[in-house]
Amino acid sequence: MYTLPPSSGPKRSPRNTFSSRGPRSAGARPSTGASRFGAPRRAPYQSNSRGPQRRSFGGGSRGGRGGYTKQLDISLFVNKAVEVVETENHFLPEHSFADFQIDERLKKNILKKGYSAPTPIQDRAIPHILHGKDVVGIANTGTGKTAAFLIPLIDKVLKNKDERVLIVVPTRELAIQIDQELKGFAPALGIFSVCCVGGASIIPQMRELRHLNQFIIGTPGRIKDLIERKSLDLSKTRNVVLDEADRMLDMGFIHDMKFLMAMMPQDRHTLFFSATMSKDIERLINDFLKEPVSISVKTRDTAKNIDQDIVRMKTGQDKVDALHELLNGAAFNKVIIFGRTKHGVSKLAEALDKRGFKAESIHGNKNHTQRQRALNAFKDGKIQILVATDVAARGLDIPNVSHVINFDIPATYEDYIHRIGRTGRANTKGTALTFVG
Repeated sequence: MYTLPPSSGPKRSPRNTFSSRGPRSAGARPSTGASRFGAPRRAPYQSNSRGPQRRSFGGGSRGGRGGYTKQLDISLFVNKAVEVVETENHFLPEHSFADFQIDERLKKNILKKGYSAPTPIQDRAIPHILHGKDVVGIANTGTGKTAAFLIPLIDKVLKNKDERVLIVVPTRELAIQIDQELKGFAPALGIFSVCCVGGASIIPQMRELRHLNQFIIGTPGRIKDLIERKSLDLSKTRNVVLDEADRMLDMGFIHDMKFLMAMMPQDRHTLFFSATMSKDIERLINDFLKEPVSISVKTRDTAKNIDQDIVRMKTGQDKVDALHELLNGAAFNKVIIFGRTKHGVSKLAEALDKRGFKAESIHGNKNHTQRQRALNAFKDGKIQILVATDVAARGLDIPNVSHVINFDIPATYEDYIHRIGRTGRANTKGTALTFVG
């Protein structure tokens, strides 16, 4: 168990006192507008997801509107990091980027980006994609899945400028990140893209779609909206990537995903990437892909180089005070804190800001510009702390995140895996702490 440093009074004096509400009665459904900070004990989480029910860990009973009352086994949150040592079992790729039969200009751009050797998912997936095979790729977060599909698809477009690619992702942040990654691989190659996401004005996106764009990257709801407005025609788009497909399923995008696939030619090239697998995902694979090559390079649920532990709260102890003590530690230099609700995340960010920390929040109620401003400030080191809902738990690649803190216990173990995957990326050391009790 992670031990809080001895309190000698806050190093950062609060500018205002943060007011917390009292504990809730057991089993009560928390309202979306209520703060739980400071409560010594909380009611178990009750899912109100409209999407398919995710599996529960540690058992659970029926509760709420078609959901479950879930309680995760806290032992799942304790796992000491393993020092990565070069041994004879260390991964040795079968290929180098120079070996791949791709355009020489693209090879030069890959080298300029600092890519020296393929990661396991890149090494195994790229050859099959280059040969036009449908691929199901299962790999831990932070293992290079984006480049695994972008590199061969860029090459495909370079060989045939009439090729069109649709990349569908669950969140606008991930769509923007993939678009930026694409631009990093394709400077001076005459390849154009458009990012179609909700939370941003649809008018500029409709305007961009009037021009040639080989790559369309976006979220299911916005892409569906553009199709219904006759601004986007997928009838000649023969390449599609479903990235973080399990998350899209969890978020209730199944009908939108099926709608998009129905708008595309039956004879298409489909790539399916995810960090987790479930029965629902297997059914999607059977519906969407033809004789796919299945590639799994996932060795364990969480990265070996993430030190995982719990912070156990004592009865009556204030959670925000305990968090304050943690964040005063010298090692906590770039921290993502995950909360359960949009309102709670906003309140916590405001509380930390009043206590002298540089903190911003990101959640679904913030518009596109506000979310990007907060993300960029965090990436650029202008703020120390990003407080987020699970909207930031998938796919985002933010370098040098020292700690992930689960201020609220995640709904499922899959959510936990993706949350803590924001630290310990690219074989760096990371720490994940979860408040319990």
